[in-house]
Amino acid sequence: MKVLFTCGGTAGHVNPALAVAQTFETYHPGCQILFVGAEKGMEKRLVEQAGYPIRCVKVSTFERNLSWKVIRHNFKSVFKVPVGQWQAARILRQFKPDLVVGTGGYASFPAVREATRLGIPTAIHESNAYPGLTTRVLSKRVDLMMVGFPEAAEYYSHAKQVAVTGTPVRGAFFRLDRKEARQELRLTDDKPLVVSFWGSQGARDMNRMTEDFVQRWVEQGRPFHYIHSAGRDYQAMSERLAGRGVSVTQQEVRPYIDNMPTVMAAADLVICRAGASTLGELTAMGKPAVLVPSPYVAANHQFKNAKVLADRGAAQLLEEKACSGDKLYDTAVELLSSPQRRDSMSRAMKELATPRAAEDIYQALMKLL
Repeated sequence: MKVLFTCGGTAGHVNPALAVAQTFETYHPGCQILFVGAEKGMEKRLVEQAGYPIRCVKVSTFERNLSWKVIRHNFKSVFKVPVGQWQAARILRQFKPDLVVGTGGYASFPAVREATRLGIPTAIHESNAYPGLTTRVLSKRVDLMMVGFPEAAEYYSHAKQVAVTGTPVRGAFFRLDRKEARQELRLTDDKPLVVSFWGSQGARDMNRMTEDFVQRWVEQGRPFHYIHSAGRDYQAMSERLAGRGVSVTQQEVRPYIDNMPTVMAAADLVICRAGASTLGELTAMGKPAVLVPSPYVAANHQFKNAKVLADRGAAQLLEEKACSGDKLYDTAVELLSSPQRRDSMSRAMKELATPRAAEDIYQALMKLL
């Protein structure tokens, strides 16, 4: 069996594909798996780190406002589309997949579109409650549309077939319990661990707020363990902290958390955005969270995601416009000082989990084949 996965742009698009790829390997040892992503996307690093081969194509991105800069960018992108399609077609002819699965991002467009043209069975999984542009366009062509939220199904009335599967989480997130993960991170005392990140690409404004958080944390004598992923703002954030006289190690403030399953398992509180993939991991592991949804995503879907968890008592919701480093710090300290509330949040998180998502997606894809 040969399965081609295509995804990119953010870890939230890549990680669900990795989870399903691992499920295929479990049921079909020796099956051939290939990933297709963008030339300059972070998916290349994540996929290779997971041990899978990846081929890259030229990807066209399209912005959604009407500034002259964006109009010029979109005009240039139009001319890149045929190149990416030609590259995808070549990969498909060489690999000859039995199935092509897209999990979102512009990087998934060329291969899925070309596969539908060639008559190869195709499917898309959309983790978010509101469909992205790539998903909306391709959902009319593919054989199977899968969604992470039941509420999302209404957007795909034109699709051939829709299945509600939840969002898959990689098996690595279930490898360790809290005690084992802390041992792996060499946390030998009783201090709780707080983990924060603003998405695989980082977020400039939120990282600036986090600098105030870090400064208070250091000034208060590091009352808890702390790990923050700054994304592409890492260098600038490190320099600004140094300019304030705040000294942190590369373990405390990092460009990216490569060992996220271990770090998440060890965490007592997570502070992050509200992308669907991240929420899938939080619910699967039952981790209390402070969610600051990105206000810059289509249809404000992260706020809608976060509100579902907040309404169930699984997370505390803070909107970015009302957020600050001090607010984040005070909220974290308040939650850390209330083990009973965190236990209640953890139970609510687990009630929202879809632990069989990868299995359900696998079964749906096998029916398609």
